[in-house]
Amino acid sequence: MNSNNQYTIKNVVELKGTGLFTSEPVKVRFKPAPANNGVVFVRIDQGAPIRIPVKPENITRRPRRTSLRNGTVAVETVEHCLAAVSGLGIDNIEIEIEGPELPGLDGSCWPFVEILQKAGLQQQDVPSLSYSISEVITVREGDAMIAALPGEKEELSILYDLDYSQHGAIGRQVLAVTLTADDFIRQLAPARTFLLESEAQMLRESGYGRHLTYKDILVLNERGPIENKLRFADECVRHKVVDLIGDLALLGRKLRGRIVCYKSGHSLNQALVKKLAAGIRRLELDRKITAKPVMDIKQIQRILPHRYPFLLVDKVIELDGDKRAVGIKNVTINEPFFQGHYPQQPIMPGVLIVEALAQLAGLLLSQKLEHTGKLAVLLSMDKVKMRRPVIPGDQLILEANTVRVKQRTGHVRCIARVGDAVAVEATIKFMLVDADSR
Repeated sequence: MNSNNQYTIKNVVELKGTGLFTSEPVKVRFKPAPANNGVVFVRIDQGAPIRIPVKPENITRRPRRTSLRNGTVAVETVEHCLAAVSGLGIDNIEIEIEGPELPGLDGSCWPFVEILQKAGLQQQDVPSLSYSISEVITVREGDAMIAALPGEKEELSILYDLDYSQHGAIGRQVLAVTLTADDFIRQLAPARTFLLESEAQMLRESGYGRHLTYKDILVLNERGPIENKLRFADECVRHKVVDLIGDLALLGRKLRGRIVCYKSGHSLNQALVKKLAAGIRRLELDRKITAKPVMDIKQIQRILPHRYPFLLVDKVIELDGDKRAVGIKNVTINEPFFQGHYPQQPIMPGVLIVEALAQLAGLLLSQKLEHTGKLAVLLSMDKVKMRRPVIPGDQLILEANTVRVKQRTGHVRCIARVGDAVAVEATIKFMLVDADSR
């Protein structure tokens, strides 16, 4: 297996079960996917299928589990499935699900591993996406902690310290692993999720896991497992590592470096993923800013009618069809508006930042073939929020995402940032008119 290439599965396979929390029956179908597709859940029980890509921005906060959302539709308890996909080295896969939650099965990710092994792996002729941790990132919550550190080798190593010193049946368990597919399958995948007896009782009183018995899930009291047996002496810490691997899969690329945890759970794992994702975005943005633009100022002027001093997009560095655009506005002290806004404390007017976003949105809408020769005229603005001031020397990163486009109207969600900090966000609607009818 060449770990430098992307992989998908060879054949379609299915799995049935019951949701761990919802107790609802569910059927899951795993399907091959093309290179660079990534891992995508597809809720096919919603009328029109709803795609929920596995990426940090789709994380939705839930207690005791990891869930993803697209709009109002979510898929719950994805961590064991994602751990199996990641642990086996699968980059691209479509996971169709008929129900709101992945099946709990035996509480481990082993059933997912088995079914994916049955499907077989198919190498793809495209390099895999990876990210090597380049700086120390730490996230804390109370006495719990998780840290990402650079590694000396192109591998992922994990050190997990599980401290249940107050609970005699678990105690303190420490596990160090260097992640390989073989070790994941043999040493981690069979480890099951666990609950203390008091936690199980509380969840049942809250209406969760109504279908479960002590034989279905690993519940421990002070004497050990109730009506069950451990698969490993340190099964609890092994499962915590499985959960971590599933959560790290939310990054959408193979991670290289070291992860050190103390009592970390899903919320801390997800917080770390979001910080890692922010670092990746910065690196990718820096590369795009210094590279040849997708659209330079001459190309922009062929589309937009704006001219000095009202042309507020210097270049476009990313353009995904008519779906998404990223542009740059370099803010200098020579901007004419700084003469009066304000001479002693120059701040770029918020309305002009919104105007810059509207101009980028106009460039985005112009990419649709039927809108060639049309002009996007501002119709309305909604949910406009000013988050931070923009001053001379700042570089505004403008982003526009299409929400809906019809024959005569366009609806675009926009955001302006300085670095990672949001400066302005707005939802803008346009009327699309013939350019020569103005």
